[in-house]
Amino acid sequence: MTTPTTVDLAVIGSGSGNSVADERYADISIAMFEEGTFGGTCLNVGCIPTKMFVHTADVAHSATDSERFGVHARVDDVDWRAVVDRVFGRVDPISAGGLEYRTDRCDNITVYPSHVRFDGTDAETGRHRLVTDAGDVVLASQVVIAAGARSHIPEVIADSGIRYYTNDDVMRLASLPARLAIVGSGYIAAEFAHVFSALGVEVIQLARTGRLMRALDDDISARFTEVAGRQWTVRHGSDVAGALDMGDDGVRLTFRDGGHVDADAVLVATGRIPNGDRLGLDTVGVDLLDDGRVPVDEFGRTSARGVWALGDVSSPYQLKHVANAEQRTITENVLLGWDSADLHRLNHRVVPAAVFTRPQIAVVGLTESQARETGRDIAVKVQAYGDVAYGWAMEDSTGLCKLIADRATGEILGAHLIGPQAPTVIQPVIQAMTFGLDARRMAREQYWIHPAMPEVLENALLGLDLD
Repeated sequence: MTTPTTVDLAVIGSGSGNSVADERYADISIAMFEEGTFGGTCLNVGCIPTKMFVHTADVAHSATDSERFGVHARVDDVDWRAVVDRVFGRVDPISAGGLEYRTDRCDNITVYPSHVRFDGTDAETGRHRLVTDAGDVVLASQVVIAAGARSHIPEVIADSGIRYYTNDDVMRLASLPARLAIVGSGYIAAEFAHVFSALGVEVIQLARTGRLMRALDDDISARFTEVAGRQWTVRHGSDVAGALDMGDDGVRLTFRDGGHVDADAVLVATGRIPNGDRLGLDTVGVDLLDDGRVPVDEFGRTSARGVWALGDVSSPYQLKHVANAEQRTITENVLLGWDSADLHRLNHRVVPAAVFTRPQIAVVGLTESQARETGRDIAVKVQAYGDVAYGWAMEDSTGLCKLIADRATGEILGAHLIGPQAPTVIQPVIQAMTFGLDARRMAREQYWIHPAMPEVLENALLGLDLD
């Protein structure tokens, strides 16, 4: 029988969870569990590498789109191997270095490179019992679950036997496919559709409904659907009913309407599932929410004493900046203690998000329909990028900024942008909403650099029909 190892703290997951053990934890014994590549989703298969690919795609697109500016350029060739090596030549050493640091230079931390599950509570010590697939047994006084999420794979594809890709491995393809089918209509699908189409791949995006990015504000979703359809093929109403491996001819996806699409490769981007269902949490009395998340209170505590959770496994927002903020809160709370009266609350009051596709998208706050559902009297202003001087410089005809505010108070309720550098342009609105700056003051009591792109915000603020 394996002799259990006793620790003060166990951390499940090495993404944002890796940052829990800062210098204040130097005298605390810690077990860290990571079954995948050290560093988690964002570093290895998410935010960071995807944006490096997106920038490459932007560079390629700028060349193919340059003629309207009087610049005659073209993309002669894409060295896919060089693109991949640039990205992972930077990312992989960071991951390896993080593992080496925790393994070899943190005397109080033991890293277990294995899947782990709860196995109830130790009767003698009251500590949580954790068992790895490798047979290790760890007894932990406290546990931070930061186990992230995984790609959702529709059963019809999962059970078909075809070779398919997800964000976990599509960026490491041996070569660019001539034709790529992307199943999904959300942000992951949108980003990879831009990347591969800009690099010369024929992309066919398969959407079950008539609109892409349908969780966004209606105006943003409609505009993106329109623009995306001009950049790559979008097949709406494509509910995949079957998948067939055609050998050297690739893969055939068939649809419930009787149609089909043939492709050299298939990328599945139909959402992500929290990993809580793989952790044996029922053995410590934690029941998952209907959407698979681990439920936590306002301080990040689960219903099992001593067990905390953060990030994609528990948060309503599967966003790295949210996971990092939750990690900072829980790092403080673990040190304060489970029953402390001074615990810090998780802050989800103003949560922005961005999609690095083409055109880029950034959002914060309520959509127009959500704002109207509150019963408040709202003012809405839509401002085109092309109405301001820098928009003229870019010859932009697709970008827009939509602001939603309370008509009486001027409180900014939501901002929705689609267009070049939208995730950067939106930041002043995030700051205003966070610190309670109303639309009138935001517009009038500061200078707006002319002719910079944020003038689209200024004009939208000035255009709101407020009391």
